[in-house]
Amino acid sequence: QVQLVESGGGSVEAGGSLRLSCSTSTDTYSGNCMGWFRQAPGKEREGVATIYTGHGVAYYADSVKGRFTLSRDNAKNAVYLQMDSLKPEDTAMYYCAASDPRNVPFCGSWLNVGEKYWGQGTQVTVSS
Repeated sequence: QVQLVESGGGSVEAGGSLRLSCSTSTDTYSGNCMGWFRQAPGKEREGVATIYTGHGVAYYADSVKGRFTLSRDNAKNAVYLQMDSLKPEDTAMYYCAASDPRNVPFCGSWLNVGEKYWGQGTQVTVSS
C-alpha cells in the first residue's frame, strides 16, 4: 500500500514563501515519479510539478515556472516543493502524488495524465 506523508502548507501573504514536504517508503520512492498537484475550490485538480527521483529532473506547470522549485532527498525518500513569490491564485489544496513504481511513466507527461497515488493534501492560502 502506497503511503505519502505530507507536511508544510499554511497561510501567507502574497509575495511570501512556503515549503511543502512529502515522504514515502523506499519501494515507492526509488526510480519513480513523484510530484505535487493542487485543486482550488470549484476547479479541477491540476499538476504543479513532478520529478523523476532517479535523475532528479523536474517538470513544471507554466503557471509556476520560475517561482516554484521541486527537489528530492534520496536519503530521506522525500520531495520538497519550495514555493516563492506566492500569488493569491496559488491558493488551493495541494496533494503529493506518486506513480505506480511497477509502471513508471515519463514524469513530464505524468504532470497532466496518468495513474497516481495520492496523499491526504495540505492547504495553502495566499492572501492579497
